[in-house]
Amino acid sequence: MSEWKEYRVKEFAEIVGGGTPSTKNERYFGGGISWITPRDLTNHKEKYISKGDRSITKEGLNNSSAKLIPPNSILLTSRAPIGYLAISKNEVATNQGFKSLIVDSNLADYNFVYYLIKTNIERIKSLGSGTTFSEISASVVKNITFKLPSLPTQTAIAEILSSLDDKIELNNKINQELENLAQTLFKRWFVDFEFPNENGDPYKSSGGVMVESELGLIPEGWEVGKFGSLCSITNGFAFKSKDFKEIGDNRVIKIRNISNGIVDILNTQYVSNSTTENLSKKYEIIEGDILIAMTGAEVGKTGLVINSRKKLWLNQRVGKFEPKKDVFNVFIYNMFNVLKLSENVKDLAMGSAQPNISSKGIESIRCLLPTDKLIEEFSFNQINSFKLLLNNLHENQSLTNLRDTLLPKLISGELTIEELQQNT
Repeated sequence: MSEWKEYRVKEFAEIVGGGTPSTKNERYFGGGISWITPRDLTNHKEKYISKGDRSITKEGLNNSSAKLIPPNSILLTSRAPIGYLAISKNEVATNQGFKSLIVDSNLADYNFVYYLIKTNIERIKSLGSGTTFSEISASVVKNITFKLPSLPTQTAIAEILSSLDDKIELNNKINQELENLAQTLFKRWFVDFEFPNENGDPYKSSGGVMVESELGLIPEGWEVGKFGSLCSITNGFAFKSKDFKEIGDNRVIKIRNISNGIVDILNTQYVSNSTTENLSKKYEIIEGDILIAMTGAEVGKTGLVINSRKKLWLNQRVGKFEPKKDVFNVFIYNMFNVLKLSENVKDLAMGSAQPNISSKGIESIRCLLPTDKLIEEFSFNQINSFKLLLNNLHENQSLTNLRDTLLPKLISGELTIEELQQNT
């Protein structure tokens, strides 16, 4: 730590605010300059960002207080919501909701500074002020103090953390491609009705027989029915508050553990073996299960369960899909995504205090029911991709846990590069 010295942000980075041209002038928008707003970062999972939902023209840039920000600058949302973070992959501009850091490469490594801010984000958020909404001023950002090691040490630390983020991002891209391909095939078979007929030709366009139904023309042999014909829903067990522990062998999955389409199996509470020894196996969760939130603001959100070394148990108000046949899980996963059945769940949720839905309510959702044979054919077609998806999700959760463990220790100097190398 002797080489670490304290600096104010303004000593190693230029702070640049953003701006918005007049929205009344259409000529200012839709140009070739990427224009980032805080909304672009709220669901942004990756470290880098190259563009947002909107862009502006050079004229729009000149008629606002926004400035062009070079690649490898750190974009920090400074107006509620404060604390979203990304690195610009190319030249961009931002609206007024940012205080961006253009790092002086002679003094600091931009990747290191990104991780430095990331691990201190709660501290930074606490510096916001304002009566209508919280905001961090440029002056405040400029004068935040951090301890930095030598530039070579910064780069070495950043390379370790970046290697983990790069692998996570690669897995995310692979999974996105796998999901895109699966959803495209699902739509072609079960929405456009172009599944292969007995000759391997597209059913509908090859003259396949279509019959009338309450949902319009559907292939012969298909039915309009309820989701419960494909899958039943098991509600979780009502563990008592006194049962929960901070460590143990049995993890309990709650609604808060369902996030971004996966189930977080690491940040959980536990129960003892004595609590679960007589518990029905129907409450146990295994890899590949699909869970759904059944109450609260995020009712209807679903998540895939990844492999866990410890036993997982289902908490009350979290539902588990129990498909008619095990292989149907692959079909149901894609069905929920493509047909956006989570929206149906939200629409059906009722309750004066908060949205709420029962197992029977989910099972009652009206949907198109293909033949079991076709569902199995689709599922077998996609099973290897589904397994790869699960494997990547599991690896990402492990990598994320490792990164988040190393991050504060490396950034603070608590753990040195040499010590890390000796232990790996």
